[in-house]
Amino acid sequence: MSSRIDDTFARLRQSGSKAFVAYICAGDPDLDTTLEIVRTLESSGVDIIELGLPFSDPLADGIVNQMAAGRAIASGTTTAGALELIRKIRGFSQIPIVLFTYLNPVYAYGFDRFHADAAAAGADGILLLDLPPDEAALNEELSAAGSSLQRIRLIAPTTPPDRMQQIAASSDGFIYYISREGVTGAQTTLADNIASQVTAIKAGGSATPVCVGFGISTPDQSRAVAASADGVVVGSAIVRVIAEHGQSAELHRHLHDFVAPLVQAAKDSPSHS
Repeated sequence: MSSRIDDTFARLRQSGSKAFVAYICAGDPDLDTTLEIVRTLESSGVDIIELGLPFSDPLADGIVNQMAAGRAIASGTTTAGALELIRKIRGFSQIPIVLFTYLNPVYAYGFDRFHADAAAAGADGILLLDLPPDEAALNEELSAAGSSLQRIRLIAPTTPPDRMQQIAASSDGFIYYISREGVTGAQTTLADNIASQVTAIKAGGSATPVCVGFGISTPDQSRAVAASADGVVVGSAIVRVIAEHGQSAELHRHLHDFVAPLVQAAKDSPSHS
């Protein structure tokens, strides 16, 4: 059965375009504003939303996203509240939604229950940052057997080639290639081996799209990444705009003015893949 994620990549492939994936934290600065942020991102051309679940100890996130999680928790956002947010989004949008989370909130909610409730709310995929696929395979309670959520996999610059192939073969939805070591955050320069790494990931014959993130914050960077990948992921740079203007009536104008050029650059990029 096809999914919103698969249908989005098929449509983009048919038009010769690339995906733009935007990360935001649910509840930053509050859930009502997050709902309107999703409207703004979709109207700015974003193809997929990565929705972070606020967590008290987000070790893989840089300071910008850590502070977003802190603001969301302070606003009273819970895991159940984030799922209710997805239900509300589905009242006006069919944009694919991938839950971006650590294992702790999911496990505390109840692993199988979370997957069932998230799918029922309208989520399409899940990226569990600290649950490697081989660890999940060793623990029956973490398998989420029967879940309709597509499992988005991470591949890092330090991932050995044989493990790249293993992860790519077991992935669906899309693969998130982290373009540099360290935590999330905007960078002034891109890693110089993105194209070769994307090629290496696809070398085993996996047809799963590869999206590249970590550090992208300008249209030139978005265009450069889209030239060799199937999609571009931007998170911290968008979250920074929300941090600066989250309490302002002008938030949505600022957000559109920042995101739309990044999206357009990705769409206009000549493909080298």
